[in-house]
Amino acid sequence: MKIDILTIFPNMFEGFLNTSIIKRAIEDKLVEINTINIRDYSDYPNKKVDDYPFGGGGGMVLMPEPIYKAVESIRTEDSLVVLMTPQGRTYYQEMAYELLDYNHIIIICGHYEGFDERILDLVDLEISIGDYILTGGEIPSMVIADSIVRLVDGVIQKDSHINESFQNNLLDYPVYTKPQDFRGKKVPEVLISGHHENIRKWRLEQQIEKTKQRRPDLLEDGDL
Repeated sequence: MKIDILTIFPNMFEGFLNTSIIKRAIEDKLVEINTINIRDYSDYPNKKVDDYPFGGGGGMVLMPEPIYKAVESIRTEDSLVVLMTPQGRTYYQEMAYELLDYNHIIIICGHYEGFDERILDLVDLEISIGDYILTGGEIPSMVIADSIVRLVDGVIQKDSHINESFQNNLLDYPVYTKPQDFRGKKVPEVLISGHHENIRKWRLEQQIEKTKQRRPDLLEDGDL
């Protein structure tokens, strides 16, 4: 899988690309992630990529020309172009699996007050990571990339993400490690019983109960 991220702040991705699971996935050639500086496609001597909005209003707006040129330079028939924007579809786990089917994803990071509306003609999918406003699309693009990469075969053990939160519309079950007794708080007996079927049932019961308490909205859409 290849992910190209278009941004005006490529330095923001240095830690993200050089740490933990993402770093190992890149080193093992399981995924390729590139940051592309939109300013490199500006025709202005000062590499300007934004201007004031027509009709007035506060803030600066990303101009279409540099983004068009950047996308056109890397887009192929197999590419999916994603725009990070508050007006997009709210992101959820099932979308991560859907995006996993694409060999090449291009993510455009919005910034400033917004983007020229004509940029939408380039876009296949608009995504939001929640109903709040950030300075730009860089952090949301990392969220999307991280959620996809960890699902790529070989990046982590398959069991690790099969049993995670939001599988079957349920939150994850409680987990424990050593010591068995920590300040009087003991690990549930069922987990040290060695009875795998009882453990499986207990974990499912805990998932349902935790979801009822914390995210009952998930149960409305779930199939239990």
